[in-house]
Amino acid sequence: MLGDCSVNAPTPRDTAVYDRIGRGYAVTRRPDPRIATAIRAALGEARTVVNVGAGAGSYEPIDLEVIAVEPSSEMIGQRPPGTGPVVQAVAEHLPFSNGAFDAAMALLTLHHWTDRPAGLAELGRVARRRVVIFTWDPACGASFWLIRYLPAILDLDLPRFPPLADVARHLPDMAVEPVRIPNDCVDGFLGAFWRRPEAYLDDEARRGISAFAQLPPATVDAGLERLADDLASGRWDQQFGHLRREDSADLGYRLLVADVTR
Repeated sequence: MLGDCSVNAPTPRDTAVYDRIGRGYAVTRRPDPRIATAIRAALGEARTVVNVGAGAGSYEPIDLEVIAVEPSSEMIGQRPPGTGPVVQAVAEHLPFSNGAFDAAMALLTLHHWTDRPAGLAELGRVARRRVVIFTWDPACGASFWLIRYLPAILDLDLPRFPPLADVARHLPDMAVEPVRIPNDCVDGFLGAFWRRPEAYLDDEARRGISAFAQLPPATVDAGLERLADDLASGRWDQQFGHLRREDSADLGYRLLVADVTR
């Protein structure tokens, strides 16, 4: 037994976001093999892993014993057959004993937690060897060209993503590894289409990106209209066309790897 999996169901506030915006998420948010390789390497010699904020189960290594934690029933329902067991719970209250797993991982999920310090403390509590987090560094700010068209994304994300220094206060032995995003990234998160700007005009591509779902539709429509105009006129390529020749980009995505001692 990895731990006691009994827990009260999350409150509606905990589950509402992805119960509302997560429909069809598994279609656009497929694991990219290059990012998967980096995450698997970061887990090191762990054999048992808890995946906190697991969503539909992307990046859960098939060679490890994984238990997923996810608050949204919509996301749980999209986990493919053959994935490991899932517990409906929140990061801030993990229903496992101290040191129940070799490693705890949390992938592109910190910005959805209601109490990040509590969630980070829980990751460190249930892991006996290592904590692995995939997140975005807000210090990178407006380096991504899309922010010029939709500055409201930055207004939304800067308060949601914790500074890496704040994470390090809870995981003091933390190493930071840049994750460059490949030009053909198959995981459709916000930065995935940095070299394929036309993709942001596609409704299905945007469906798996929480920022688009959480901004006012009028704001999104106005920004995308400007992008469409610049693509049609050639202005986008005049400013950013050099990106179409790049193989990968550093957009501020980071792997945080912390060894813990039990």
